Amino acid sequence: MSVVKFPGLGLEFNISRYAFKIGNIFIYKYAVCIVLGILIGLILSKLSKEKFGIQYDLVLEILIGGIISGIIGARFYYVLFSLDKYLVNPFSVFSVRDGGLAIYGGIIGIVIFLLFFCKIKKVSFLDIADYLVPYLALGQCIGRWGNFFNQEAYGSQTNSIFRMGIETLKEGYIEVHPVFFYESIATLSIFIVLRIMQKNRNFKGQILYVYFILYGFVRMFLEGLRIDSLMLGSFRISQILSFVIFVIFLAIYYINRKKKKEK
Repeated sequence: MSVVKFPGLGLEFNISRYAFKIGNIFIYKYAVCIVLGILIGLILSKLSKEKFGIQYDLVLEILIGGIISGIIGARFYYVLFSLDKYLVNPFSVFSVRDGGLAIYGGIIGIVIFLLFFCKIKKVSFLDIADYLVPYLALGQCIGRWGNFFNQEAYGSQTNSIFRMGIETLKEGYIEVHPVFFYESIATLSIFIVLRIMQKNRNFKGQILYVYFILYGFVRMFLEGLRIDSLMLGSFRISQILSFVIFVIFLAIYYINRKKKKEK
């Protein structure tokens, strides 16, 4: 058990990384948060009226391939930018239980899978993306709490009212930005915005483009607070990628909106 404090809010928690044990295998709370996010997303997407002509049965087919491709993508992205660590012990690449998944890699993996899936099923990628992407944001919101239980994805030291106090091996007790919490709130807000926009979609891809615009913008700033960013030299990989995503999809959104108005 570890103690996590939020001194500015007068809160203190005794937490463990493990949810329960099956035989000799410990099930992490991180995994529980991810599964919970998926289940809630499935239920809400079933109840949604804004399916844009997509049959819900396809969602269940997408789920399996999406989970596998998402995990592979998230792991590949992390390993790619942490090669020094994994060249020493190549077999540790497969030790996903020890951590090392990157959300951008997961998103890329899911998008690649979905493009192939839509081509095979002969359905619109943009319609499926517009239907499901709000629930991706909600899944991120819930999944980020796995970082809380693992005491990771935090930022630099601060005296902010929202600061989080944790014990570290190197520095002892420190008070830091709870970046996981900031991103959880941000992605919840993105989910709400996208669900509202779904009710009055103006063109195909609108919901998907807005997701990338908003998440790219948010992540660009939050990544600057983190102390565990994947680096390329002196540059934060995810911060650069967030900026690129923000600019590209802002331009795509503007072009599509302009075409819609002209019509």
